[in-house]
Amino acid sequence: MRIQTRLVLAALPVCATFLLFPGSAQAWPWPDDQGDPFTMTVDDVHCRSGRVEVTLHNQTRQLVRFDLRADGESVASGSIPARKTIVRAVAVRKGSTAEIEAYSVADKQPDTLIDSTRARNDCPWGHHRGNLPFTGPPTDLIGKLATAGGLIVMGGILWWYGSIWPRSTP
Repeated sequence: MRIQTRLVLAALPVCATFLLFPGSAQAWPWPDDQGDPFTMTVDDVHCRSGRVEVTLHNQTRQLVRFDLRADGESVASGSIPARKTIVRAVAVRKGSTAEIEAYSVADKQPDTLIDSTRARNDCPWGHHRGNLPFTGPPTDLIGKLATAGGLIVMGGILWWYGSIWPRSTP
């Protein structure tokens, strides 16, 4: 078989896929909701400030208005320029969670929910941040000591049994 024939046969399934499924010829990866005017991503809670950064990215070529809500209360609103990204900080109380929702605001239409997520503030409290309390010796040390003790006891039993077993009887 000639090389050109092999190349044509190898490319045949790919071309057939594009002909049978024309939607698969789009750029990859595909956005989740192609109709959404912007996307929302939420970072982890910053322990010092108790705030979480919410990033809104406009996917369209026009100005988009938004309303950012935490637990049903509006915390930020405004507009995102075309193809731009903005960052807003949302406060989350210590030891609790907040439901963060991003809405698209349009004239003469109800607000459209774009995305929602839960942000949890489980940062440590107090003045000993980053230090865990002493809870005893490490378990790997105790395991090594128990293994060494068990080997010594087992060696002693084998030594004793080896000293009485091959005895001859009178």
